[in-house]
Amino acid sequence: MRSLLRLRPALTPSVKSLPWQFTRSRPLSYTAIRHCSCSDKPEAPTIPPTDHRALGTAQELFTSSVYSPGSPLFLPNGTHVVNKLISFLRTQYLQYGFREVLTPTIYKKSLWEISGHWQNYKDDMYEVTGRGASGEADGEVGEDESYGLKPMNCPGHCLLFKSQNHSYRDMPVRYADFSPLHRNEVSGSLTGLTRVRRFHQDDGHIFCRRQQIKSEIASALGFVDMAMKTFGLGPYRLVLSTRPETDYIGTLEMWDNAEMQLREALDSTGREWALNEGDGAFYGPKIDIQLQDQAGKYHQLSTIQLDMNLPQRFGLEYQVAESEPDYNPATPGVATPVMIHRAIFGSLERFLALLIEQHGGHWPFWLSPRQAIVLTVNQDDAVVRQAQEAAAKFAGFRALLNDGTAEPPRPLSSVDSTFLVDVDTSAQTLGKKIQRAKQMKYNLIFILGSRDLADGGITVDVTGQMQSKTDKDAQTLQALIKARLGSDALQNPRAVKLSVDEVHPLLVELEKNFV
Repeated sequence: MRSLLRLRPALTPSVKSLPWQFTRSRPLSYTAIRHCSCSDKPEAPTIPPTDHRALGTAQELFTSSVYSPGSPLFLPNGTHVVNKLISFLRTQYLQYGFREVLTPTIYKKSLWEISGHWQNYKDDMYEVTGRGASGEADGEVGEDESYGLKPMNCPGHCLLFKSQNHSYRDMPVRYADFSPLHRNEVSGSLTGLTRVRRFHQDDGHIFCRRQQIKSEIASALGFVDMAMKTFGLGPYRLVLSTRPETDYIGTLEMWDNAEMQLREALDSTGREWALNEGDGAFYGPKIDIQLQDQAGKYHQLSTIQLDMNLPQRFGLEYQVAESEPDYNPATPGVATPVMIHRAIFGSLERFLALLIEQHGGHWPFWLSPRQAIVLTVNQDDAVVRQAQEAAAKFAGFRALLNDGTAEPPRPLSSVDSTFLVDVDTSAQTLGKKIQRAKQMKYNLIFILGSRDLADGGITVDVTGQMQSKTDKDAQTLQALIKARLGSDALQNPRAVKLSVDEVHPLLVELEKNFV
Protein backbone atom coordinates (compact mmCIF):
# COMPACT_ATOMS: atom_id res chain seq x y z
CA MET A 1 0.00 0.00 0.00
CA ARG A 2 1.17 3.51 -0.71
CA SER A 3 1.94 5.87 2.11
CA LEU A 4 -1.15 7.37 3.69
CA LEU A 5 -1.90 11.04 4.06
CA ARG A 6 -3.87 11.64 7.26
CA LEU A 7 -6.78 14.01 7.02
CA ARG A 8 -9.29 15.45 9.44
CA PRO A 9 -12.88 16.52 8.91
CA ALA A 10 -13.05 20.12 7.78
CA LEU A 11 -15.27 21.31 10.63
CA THR A 12 -14.71 18.71 13.32
CA PRO A 13 -11.71 18.37 15.66
CA SER A 14 -9.77 15.15 15.83
CA VAL A 15 -11.48 13.27 17.83
CA LYS A 16 3.29 -27.40 17.33
CA SER A 17 4.25 -27.26 14.09
CA LEU A 18 2.23 -25.79 11.29
CA PRO A 19 1.39 -26.89 7.73
CA TRP A 20 4.19 -26.46 5.24
CA GLN A 21 2.85 -23.43 3.47
CA PHE A 22 2.52 -21.60 6.74
CA THR A 23 6.19 -22.07 7.52
CA ARG A 24 7.09 -20.92 4.03
CA SER A 25 4.99 -17.78 4.30
CA ARG A 26 6.44 -14.44 5.31
CA PRO A 27 5.93 -14.02 9.04
CA LEU A 28 3.66 -11.21 10.11
CA SER A 29 6.35 -9.90 12.43
CA TYR A 30 8.68 -9.30 9.48
CA THR A 31 11.53 -10.63 11.62
CA ALA A 32 14.55 -11.47 9.51
CA ILE A 33 15.11 -15.18 8.91
CA ARG A 34 18.29 -16.33 10.70
CA HIS A 35 20.59 -18.79 9.00
CA CYS A 36 22.24 -21.71 10.73
CA SER A 37 25.99 -21.29 11.07
CA CYS A 38 26.58 -24.74 9.65
CA SER A 39 24.29 -24.54 6.66
CA ASP A 40 23.23 -22.19 3.91
CA LYS A 41 19.64 -23.36 4.34
CA PRO A 42 17.54 -20.82 6.25
CA GLU A 43 15.65 -21.77 9.34
CA ALA A 44 11.86 -21.88 9.14
CA PRO A 45 10.43 -18.58 10.38
CA THR A 46 9.18 -18.77 13.94
CA ILE A 47 5.48 -18.17 14.36
CA PRO A 48 4.62 -16.51 17.69
CA PRO A 49 2.16 -18.47 19.87
CA THR A 50 -0.20 -15.46 19.71
CA ASP A 51 -0.29 -15.60 15.88
CA HIS A 52 -3.61 -16.81 14.47
CA ARG A 53 -1.85 -19.59 12.58
CA ALA A 54 -0.43 -21.10 15.79
CA LEU A 55 -3.66 -20.56 17.72
CA GLY A 56 -5.76 -21.94 14.86
CA THR A 57 -3.73 -25.14 14.89
CA ALA A 58 -3.77 -25.48 18.68
CA GLN A 59 -7.53 -24.94 18.83
CA GLU A 60 -8.27 -27.22 15.87
CA LEU A 61 -9.91 -24.42 13.89
CA PHE A 62 -8.45 -24.89 10.40
CA THR A 63 -5.77 -26.68 8.45
CA SER A 64 -4.28 -26.56 4.97
CA SER A 65 -3.20 -28.89 2.23
CA VAL A 66 -0.63 -28.96 -0.56
CA TYR A 67 -3.61 -29.79 -2.80
CA SER A 68 -5.39 -26.48 -2.04
CA PRO A 69 -2.75 -23.76 -1.57
CA GLY A 70 -4.29 -20.59 -0.27
CA SER A 71 -7.61 -22.31 0.38
CA PRO A 72 -7.93 -23.26 4.07
CA LEU A 73 -9.88 -26.29 5.21
CA PHE A 74 -12.03 -25.51 8.23
CA LEU A 75 -12.37 -28.13 10.94
CA PRO A 76 -15.65 -28.39 12.92
CA ASN A 77 -14.48 -25.87 15.55
CA GLY A 78 -13.53 -23.27 12.98
CA THR A 79 -16.66 -23.89 10.95
CA HIS A 80 -18.73 -23.28 14.06
CA VAL A 81 -17.17 -19.85 14.55
CA VAL A 82 -17.55 -18.94 10.86
CA ASN A 83 -21.22 -19.96 10.93
CA LYS A 84 -21.73 -17.84 14.05
CA LEU A 85 -20.25 -14.84 12.24
CA ILE A 86 -22.54 -15.39 9.27
CA SER A 87 -25.55 -15.91 11.52
CA PHE A 88 -24.76 -12.64 13.32
CA LEU A 89 -24.73 -10.69 10.05
CA ARG A 90 -27.86 -12.40 8.73
CA THR A 91 -29.71 -11.25 11.83
CA GLN A 92 -28.53 -7.65 11.36
CA TYR A 93 -29.69 -7.63 7.72
CA LEU A 94 -33.28 -7.45 8.92
CA GLN A 95 -32.78 -3.99 10.40
CA TYR A 96 -30.43 -2.71 7.69
CA GLY A 97 -32.81 -3.60 4.86
CA PHE A 98 -30.79 -6.30 3.07
CA ARG A 99 -32.22 -9.40 1.39
CA GLU A 100 -29.91 -12.34 0.91
CA VAL A 101 -29.39 -13.85 -2.55
CA LEU A 102 -27.49 -16.77 -4.07
CA THR A 103 -25.44 -16.36 -7.23
CA PRO A 104 -23.28 -18.63 -9.45
CA THR A 105 -19.60 -19.26 -8.82
CA ILE A 106 -18.72 -19.29 -12.53
CA TYR A 107 -19.68 -16.98 -15.40
CA LYS A 108 -18.81 -16.77 -19.09
CA LYS A 109 -15.96 -14.57 -20.24
CA SER A 110 -18.46 -12.29 -21.98
CA LEU A 111 -19.96 -11.24 -18.63
CA TRP A 112 -16.53 -10.31 -17.27
CA GLU A 113 -15.92 -8.28 -20.42
CA ILE A 114 -19.09 -6.29 -19.79
CA SER A 115 -18.05 -5.60 -16.19
CA GLY A 116 -14.49 -4.76 -17.17
CA HIS A 117 -12.91 -7.47 -15.05
CA TRP A 118 -11.49 -9.35 -18.04
CA GLN A 119 -9.68 -6.24 -19.18
CA ASN A 120 -8.60 -4.93 -15.76
CA TYR A 121 -8.59 -7.86 -13.32
CA LYS A 122 -7.86 -10.96 -15.42
CA ASP A 123 -4.44 -11.64 -13.84
CA ASP A 124 -6.15 -12.14 -10.48
CA MET A 125 -8.88 -14.44 -11.84
CA TYR A 126 -9.04 -18.18 -12.45
CA GLU A 127 -9.93 -18.97 -16.05
CA VAL A 128 -11.69 -22.28 -16.74
CA THR A 129 -13.10 -23.91 -19.86
CA GLY A 130 -16.47 -25.42 -20.74
CA ARG A 131 -17.24 -28.81 -22.24
CA GLY A 132 -17.07 -27.57 -25.80
CA ALA A 133 -13.86 -25.59 -25.43
CA SER A 134 -11.94 -28.08 -27.56
CA GLY A 135 -14.36 -27.57 -30.43
CA GLU A 136 -14.99 -31.32 -30.60
CA ALA A 137 -18.35 -31.47 -28.85
CA ASP A 138 -21.52 -31.28 -30.94
CA GLY A 139 -24.58 -29.42 -29.81
CA GLU A 140 -22.81 -27.53 -27.04
CA VAL A 141 -23.94 -24.10 -28.17
CA GLY A 142 -21.88 -21.40 -26.53
CA GLU A 143 -19.89 -23.87 -24.47
CA ASP A 144 -16.69 -23.18 -26.37
CA GLU A 145 -16.38 -19.88 -24.51
CA SER A 146 -13.93 -19.38 -21.66
CA TYR A 147 -15.30 -19.03 -18.15
CA GLY A 148 -14.02 -17.31 -15.04
CA LEU A 149 -14.44 -18.12 -11.35
CA LYS A 150 -15.89 -15.06 -9.72
CA PRO A 151 -13.52 -12.89 -7.66
CA MET A 152 -16.44 -10.73 -6.53
CA ASN A 153 -20.24 -10.69 -6.65
CA CYS A 154 -21.03 -7.33 -8.22
CA PRO A 155 -21.65 -8.53 -11.83
CA GLY A 156 -24.04 -11.23 -10.60
CA HIS A 157 -25.95 -8.72 -8.50
CA CYS A 158 -26.21 -6.45 -11.54
CA LEU A 159 -27.85 -9.36 -13.37
CA LEU A 160 -30.30 -9.79 -10.50
CA PHE A 161 -31.26 -6.12 -10.52
CA LYS A 162 -31.66 -6.14 -14.30
CA SER A 163 -33.91 -9.22 -14.17
CA GLN A 164 -36.76 -7.26 -12.56
CA ASN A 165 -38.53 -3.99 -13.13
CA HIS A 166 -37.92 -1.31 -10.50
CA SER A 167 -39.61 1.96 -9.68
CA TYR A 168 -38.03 4.93 -7.93
CA ARG A 169 -40.38 4.04 -5.07
CA ASP A 170 -38.56 0.67 -4.71
CA MET A 171 -35.16 2.25 -4.24
CA PRO A 172 -32.82 1.45 -2.65
CA VAL A 173 -32.56 -2.23 -3.49
CA ARG A 174 -30.09 -4.04 -1.22
CA TYR A 175 -28.66 -7.51 -1.93
CA ALA A 176 -26.40 -9.55 0.37
CA ASP A 177 -24.39 -12.63 -0.61
CA PHE A 178 -22.09 -15.07 1.25
CA SER A 179 -20.90 -16.91 -1.88
CA PRO A 180 -17.28 -18.18 -1.92
CA LEU A 181 -14.92 -16.08 -4.04
CA HIS A 182 -11.65 -17.01 -5.75
CA ARG A 183 -8.69 -14.73 -6.48
CA ASN A 184 -5.45 -15.95 -7.98
CA GLU A 185 -3.10 -14.36 -5.47
CA VAL A 186 0.63 -14.87 -5.99
CA SER A 187 1.92 -17.75 -3.89
CA GLY A 188 4.46 -15.61 -2.02
CA SER A 189 1.70 -13.43 -0.57
CA LEU A 190 -0.36 -16.26 0.94
CA THR A 191 -0.42 -16.08 4.73
CA GLY A 192 -2.66 -18.14 7.01
CA LEU A 193 -6.16 -16.71 6.85
CA THR A 194 -5.17 -13.10 6.15
CA ARG A 195 -4.24 -13.65 2.49
CA VAL A 196 -5.93 -16.56 0.71
CA ARG A 197 -7.17 -17.56 -2.72
CA ARG A 198 -10.57 -18.92 -1.77
CA PHE A 199 -12.54 -16.92 0.76
CA HIS A 200 -16.01 -15.90 1.86
CA GLN A 201 -17.13 -12.30 1.86
CA ASP A 202 -20.23 -10.81 3.44
CA ASP A 203 -20.75 -9.09 0.13
CA GLY A 204 -23.54 -6.57 -0.30
CA HIS A 205 -24.63 -4.20 -3.06
CA ILE A 206 -26.99 -1.29 -2.78
CA PHE A 207 -28.69 0.08 -5.89
CA CYS A 208 -29.91 3.55 -5.05
CA ARG A 209 -30.79 7.00 -6.37
CA ARG A 210 -28.14 9.74 -6.31
CA GLN A 211 -29.93 11.60 -3.54
CA GLN A 212 -29.76 8.44 -1.40
CA ILE A 213 -25.97 8.05 -1.58
CA LYS A 214 -25.17 10.03 1.55
CA SER A 215 -27.64 8.23 3.81
CA GLU A 216 -26.70 4.78 2.50
CA ILE A 217 -22.97 5.33 3.06
CA ALA A 218 -23.68 6.72 6.54
CA SER A 219 -25.75 3.61 7.29
CA ALA A 220 -22.94 1.34 6.05
CA LEU A 221 -20.38 3.15 8.21
CA GLY A 222 -22.70 2.79 11.20
CA PHE A 223 -23.11 -0.91 10.46
CA VAL A 224 -19.33 -1.32 10.41
CA ASP A 225 -18.89 0.53 13.69
CA MET A 226 -21.57 -1.54 15.40
CA ALA A 227 -19.93 -4.79 14.25
CA MET A 228 -16.44 -3.75 15.38
CA LYS A 229 -17.69 -2.73 18.81
CA THR A 230 -19.69 -5.96 19.19
CA PHE A 231 -16.58 -8.04 18.57
CA GLY A 232 -14.30 -5.84 20.59
CA LEU A 233 -12.08 -4.98 17.61
CA GLY A 234 -10.37 -1.67 17.24
CA PRO A 235 -9.47 1.04 17.16
CA TYR A 236 -9.65 1.00 13.39
CA ARG A 237 -8.66 3.57 10.83
CA LEU A 238 -10.62 4.95 7.89
CA VAL A 239 -8.88 5.22 4.53
CA LEU A 240 -10.13 6.79 1.29
CA SER A 241 -8.64 5.14 -1.81
CA THR A 242 -8.95 7.17 -5.00
CA ARG A 243 -8.81 6.60 -8.77
CA PRO A 244 -5.90 4.48 -10.03
CA GLU A 245 -3.51 6.17 -12.40
CA THR A 246 -4.18 3.52 -15.06
CA ASP A 247 -6.50 0.55 -15.64
CA TYR A 248 -9.76 2.16 -14.59
CA ILE A 249 -13.14 2.47 -16.25
CA GLY A 250 -15.49 5.44 -16.53
CA THR A 251 -15.00 9.16 -17.02
CA LEU A 252 -12.97 11.54 -14.88
CA GLU A 253 -16.17 13.41 -14.10
CA MET A 254 -17.74 10.26 -12.64
CA TRP A 255 -14.68 9.57 -10.54
CA ASP A 256 -14.45 13.12 -9.24
CA ASN A 257 -18.12 13.07 -8.28
CA ALA A 258 -17.82 9.71 -6.50
CA GLU A 259 -14.67 10.75 -4.62
CA MET A 260 -16.35 13.96 -3.48
CA GLN A 261 -19.30 11.99 -2.13
CA LEU A 262 -17.01 9.70 -0.11
CA ARG A 263 -14.99 12.64 1.23
CA GLU A 264 -18.16 14.27 2.49
CA ALA A 265 -19.30 10.98 4.07
CA LEU A 266 -15.98 10.62 5.88
CA ASP A 267 -16.01 14.22 7.08
CA SER A 268 -19.51 13.73 8.46
CA THR A 269 -18.27 10.94 10.79
CA GLY A 270 -16.21 13.42 12.81
CA ARG A 271 -13.27 11.02 12.72
CA GLU A 272 -9.81 11.42 11.29
CA TRP A 273 -9.26 9.61 8.03
CA ALA A 274 -6.36 8.95 5.68
CA LEU A 275 -5.97 9.38 1.94
CA ASN A 276 -4.49 6.55 -0.12
CA GLU A 277 -4.17 8.02 -3.58
CA GLY A 278 -4.48 5.74 -6.59
CA ASP A 279 -5.52 2.60 -4.69
CA GLY A 280 -9.23 2.53 -5.56
CA ALA A 281 -10.95 -0.32 -7.37
CA PHE A 282 -10.88 -0.10 -11.15
CA TYR A 283 -14.59 0.77 -11.16
CA GLY A 284 -14.78 3.28 -8.29
CA PRO A 285 -13.23 4.88 -5.19
CA LYS A 286 -13.64 3.26 -1.80
CA ILE A 287 -13.51 3.66 1.96
CA ASP A 288 -11.46 0.93 3.62
CA ILE A 289 -11.58 0.04 7.31
CA GLN A 290 -8.20 -1.22 8.50
CA LEU A 291 -7.25 -2.97 11.75
CA GLN A 292 -3.91 -3.99 13.25
CA ASP A 293 -3.00 -7.58 14.10
CA GLN A 294 -0.97 -8.53 17.17
CA ALA A 295 2.25 -7.89 15.26
CA GLY A 296 1.21 -4.34 14.37
CA LYS A 297 0.48 -4.99 10.69
CA TYR A 298 -2.62 -3.33 9.23
CA HIS A 299 -5.19 -5.44 7.39
CA GLN A 300 -8.14 -4.24 5.35
CA LEU A 301 -11.44 -5.64 6.58
CA SER A 302 -14.59 -3.67 5.82
CA THR A 303 -14.95 -1.74 2.60
CA ILE A 304 -17.51 0.70 1.17
CA GLN A 305 -17.19 1.48 -2.53
CA LEU A 306 -19.11 3.97 -4.66
CA ASP A 307 -19.61 2.85 -8.26
CA MET A 308 -21.24 4.87 -11.04
CA ASN A 309 -19.72 2.77 -13.81
CA LEU A 310 -21.05 -0.79 -13.57
CA PRO A 311 -24.74 0.26 -13.61
CA GLN A 312 -24.09 2.03 -16.91
CA ARG A 313 -22.09 -0.85 -18.39
CA PHE A 314 -24.91 -3.26 -17.55
CA GLY A 315 -27.65 -0.91 -18.71
CA LEU A 316 -29.40 -0.87 -15.34
CA GLU A 317 -32.37 1.42 -14.92
CA TYR A 318 -35.42 2.16 -12.81
CA GLN A 319 -38.62 3.99 -13.65
CA VAL A 320 -38.83 7.58 -12.47
CA ALA A 321 -41.62 10.15 -12.61
CA GLU A 322 -41.11 13.49 -14.33
CA SER A 323 -41.61 15.36 -11.06
CA GLU A 324 -38.69 13.58 -9.36
CA PRO A 325 -35.25 15.24 -8.96
CA ASP A 326 -33.46 12.38 -10.74
CA TYR A 327 -35.63 12.66 -13.83
CA ASN A 328 -33.54 13.18 -16.98
CA PRO A 329 -35.24 14.53 -20.14
CA ALA A 330 -32.58 12.76 -22.21
CA THR A 331 -33.88 9.41 -20.92
CA PRO A 332 -37.54 10.13 -20.21
CA GLY A 333 -39.16 7.85 -17.67
CA VAL A 334 -36.02 5.97 -16.63
CA ALA A 335 -32.85 6.69 -14.65
CA THR A 336 -29.62 4.81 -13.97
CA PRO A 337 -29.00 3.79 -10.35
CA VAL A 338 -25.82 4.28 -8.39
CA MET A 339 -24.20 1.14 -6.97
CA ILE A 340 -22.63 0.94 -3.52
CA HIS A 341 -20.44 -2.08 -2.79
CA ARG A 342 -20.10 -2.88 0.90
CA ALA A 343 -18.64 -5.64 3.05
CA ILE A 344 -18.92 -5.33 6.84
CA PHE A 345 -16.43 -8.03 7.81
CA GLY A 346 -14.68 -8.03 4.44
CA SER A 347 -13.16 -11.47 4.09
CA LEU A 348 -14.61 -13.72 6.79
CA GLU A 349 -11.29 -15.57 6.85
CA ARG A 350 -9.29 -12.42 7.54
CA PHE A 351 -11.83 -11.23 10.10
CA LEU A 352 -11.58 -14.60 11.85
CA ALA A 353 -7.78 -14.35 11.90
CA LEU A 354 -7.93 -11.07 13.82
CA LEU A 355 -10.62 -12.45 16.13
CA ILE A 356 -8.46 -15.48 16.93
CA GLU A 357 -5.60 -13.21 17.93
CA GLN A 358 -7.90 -10.84 19.80
CA HIS A 359 -9.27 -13.58 22.06
CA GLY A 360 -6.13 -15.72 22.29
CA GLY A 361 -8.14 -18.91 22.70
CA HIS A 362 -10.57 -17.59 25.31
CA TRP A 363 -13.67 -17.23 23.17
CA PRO A 364 -16.83 -15.42 24.27
CA PHE A 365 -19.54 -17.94 25.04
CA TRP A 366 -21.70 -17.11 22.03
CA LEU A 367 -18.80 -17.66 19.60
CA SER A 368 -16.96 -20.45 21.40
CA PRO A 369 -16.50 -23.83 19.69
CA ARG A 370 -16.11 -25.35 23.18
CA GLN A 371 -18.95 -23.82 25.12
CA ALA A 372 -19.35 -26.41 27.88
CA ILE A 373 -18.36 -29.89 29.00
CA VAL A 374 -19.86 -32.29 31.56
CA LEU A 375 -17.34 -34.30 33.59
CA THR A 376 -18.28 -37.37 35.60
CA VAL A 377 -16.69 -38.04 39.00
CA ASN A 378 -16.78 -41.79 38.33
CA GLN A 379 -17.98 -44.28 35.74
CA ASP A 380 -21.06 -45.59 37.55
CA ASP A 381 -23.74 -46.42 35.00
CA ALA A 382 -26.27 -44.13 36.65
CA VAL A 383 -23.82 -41.21 36.71
CA VAL A 384 -22.81 -41.70 33.08
CA ARG A 385 -26.46 -41.88 32.00
CA GLN A 386 -27.35 -38.76 33.96
CA ALA A 387 -24.36 -36.88 32.50
CA GLN A 388 -25.39 -37.74 28.95
CA GLU A 389 -28.98 -36.72 29.58
CA ALA A 390 -27.91 -33.50 31.28
CA ALA A 391 -25.54 -32.60 28.41
CA ALA A 392 -28.34 -33.07 25.88
CA LYS A 393 -30.68 -30.96 28.00
CA PHE A 394 -28.08 -28.20 28.27
CA ALA A 395 -27.49 -28.37 24.53
CA GLY A 396 -31.20 -27.94 23.84
CA PHE A 397 -32.40 -31.36 22.69
CA ARG A 398 -33.45 -34.73 24.08
CA ALA A 399 -30.87 -37.49 24.43
CA LEU A 400 -31.49 -40.52 22.24
CA LEU A 401 -31.00 -44.05 23.49
CA ASN A 402 -28.71 -46.20 21.37
CA ASP A 403 -30.66 -49.40 21.88
CA GLY A 404 -32.99 -48.75 18.95
CA THR A 405 -36.08 -48.17 21.10
CA ALA A 406 -36.04 -44.38 21.17
CA GLU A 407 -38.74 -42.40 19.44
CA PRO A 408 -37.53 -40.04 16.72
CA PRO A 409 -36.90 -36.56 18.12
CA ARG A 410 -39.01 -33.61 17.13
CA PRO A 411 -37.37 -31.40 14.50
CA LEU A 412 -35.50 -28.49 16.01
CA SER A 413 -36.55 -25.02 14.94
CA SER A 414 -34.02 -22.48 13.68
CA VAL A 415 -35.09 -20.26 16.57
CA ASP A 416 -34.38 -22.92 19.19
CA SER A 417 -31.29 -22.14 21.25
CA THR A 418 -28.79 -24.96 20.92
CA PHE A 419 -25.27 -25.21 22.31
CA LEU A 420 -22.11 -27.29 22.01
CA VAL A 421 -21.85 -29.44 25.14
CA ASP A 422 -19.34 -32.30 25.34
CA VAL A 423 -19.21 -35.15 27.86
CA ASP A 424 -16.13 -36.76 29.43
CA THR A 425 -16.96 -40.09 31.10
CA SER A 426 -13.43 -41.48 30.85
CA ALA A 427 -11.68 -43.39 33.63
CA GLN A 428 -9.25 -40.53 34.32
CA THR A 429 -9.32 -38.86 37.69
CA LEU A 430 -11.56 -35.85 38.08
CA GLY A 431 -8.51 -33.65 38.59
CA LYS A 432 -7.01 -34.67 35.26
CA LYS A 433 -10.35 -34.18 33.51
CA ILE A 434 -10.64 -30.67 34.90
CA GLN A 435 -7.05 -29.88 33.92
CA ARG A 436 -7.63 -31.08 30.35
CA ALA A 437 -10.92 -29.15 30.05
CA LYS A 438 -9.17 -25.95 31.17
CA GLN A 439 -6.32 -26.53 28.72
CA MET A 440 -8.92 -26.86 25.96
CA LYS A 441 -10.46 -23.58 27.18
CA TYR A 442 -14.03 -24.64 27.76
CA ASN A 443 -16.14 -21.71 28.87
CA LEU A 444 -18.12 -23.75 31.39
CA ILE A 445 -17.17 -27.00 33.15
CA PHE A 446 -19.97 -29.02 34.76
CA ILE A 447 -19.15 -31.74 37.31
CA LEU A 448 -21.58 -34.57 38.10
CA GLY A 449 -21.21 -37.25 40.77
CA SER A 450 -23.29 -39.85 42.59
CA ARG A 451 -24.42 -37.31 45.20
CA ASP A 452 -26.05 -35.24 42.47
CA LEU A 453 -28.39 -37.97 41.27
CA ALA A 454 -30.93 -37.62 44.05
CA ASP A 455 -31.35 -33.83 44.05
CA GLY A 456 -30.99 -33.27 40.28
CA GLY A 457 -28.14 -30.84 40.84
CA ILE A 458 -24.80 -30.22 39.19
CA THR A 459 -21.68 -28.19 40.01
CA VAL A 460 -20.39 -25.64 37.50
CA ASP A 461 -16.97 -24.01 37.19
CA VAL A 462 -17.38 -20.61 35.46
CA THR A 463 -13.73 -19.51 35.59
CA GLY A 464 -13.28 -20.25 31.88
CA GLN A 465 -16.17 -17.96 31.06
CA MET A 466 -14.73 -15.24 33.30
CA GLN A 467 -11.45 -15.43 31.36
CA SER A 468 -13.23 -15.13 28.01
CA LYS A 469 -14.65 -11.69 28.70
CA THR A 470 -13.35 -8.52 27.16
CA ASP A 471 -12.99 -5.48 29.39
CA LYS A 472 -16.14 -3.88 28.05
CA ASP A 473 -18.16 -7.00 28.88
CA ALA A 474 -16.80 -7.42 32.42
CA GLN A 475 -19.59 -5.57 34.20
CA THR A 476 -22.29 -7.20 32.07
CA LEU A 477 -20.88 -10.66 32.75
CA GLN A 478 -20.47 -10.10 36.48
CA ALA A 479 -23.99 -8.73 36.81
CA LEU A 480 -25.37 -11.69 34.86
CA ILE A 481 -23.49 -14.25 36.96
CA LYS A 482 -24.55 -12.51 40.17
CA ALA A 483 -28.20 -12.41 39.09
CA ARG A 484 -28.29 -16.01 37.90
CA LEU A 485 -25.86 -17.75 40.25
CA GLY A 486 -25.72 -15.48 43.29
CA SER A 487 -22.98 -13.33 44.82
CA ASP A 488 -21.04 -16.40 45.99
CA ALA A 489 -20.35 -17.30 42.35
CA LEU A 490 -18.13 -14.23 42.00
CA GLN A 491 -16.23 -15.20 45.14
CA ASN A 492 -15.86 -18.91 44.35
CA PRO A 493 -16.54 -19.39 40.61
CA ARG A 494 -15.10 -22.93 40.68
CA ALA A 495 -17.90 -24.48 42.70
CA VAL A 496 -21.35 -23.11 41.95
CA LYS A 497 -24.23 -25.49 42.63
CA LEU A 498 -27.11 -25.41 40.14
CA SER A 499 -30.23 -27.37 39.35
CA VAL A 500 -29.95 -29.17 36.02
CA ASP A 501 -33.10 -27.35 34.89
CA GLU A 502 -31.46 -23.96 35.54
CA VAL A 503 -28.58 -24.47 33.14
CA HIS A 504 -30.18 -24.06 29.71
CA PRO A 505 -31.80 -20.68 30.57
CA LEU A 506 -28.39 -19.51 31.80
CA LEU A 507 -26.76 -20.50 28.51
CA VAL A 508 -29.46 -18.68 26.56
CA GLU A 509 -28.81 -15.51 28.52
CA LEU A 510 -25.05 -15.76 28.06
CA GLU A 511 -25.54 -16.03 24.31
CA LYS A 512 -28.04 -13.19 24.05
CA ASN A 513 -25.74 -10.85 25.94
CA PHE A 514 -22.81 -11.63 23.60
CA VAL A 515 -20.55 -12.68 26.47
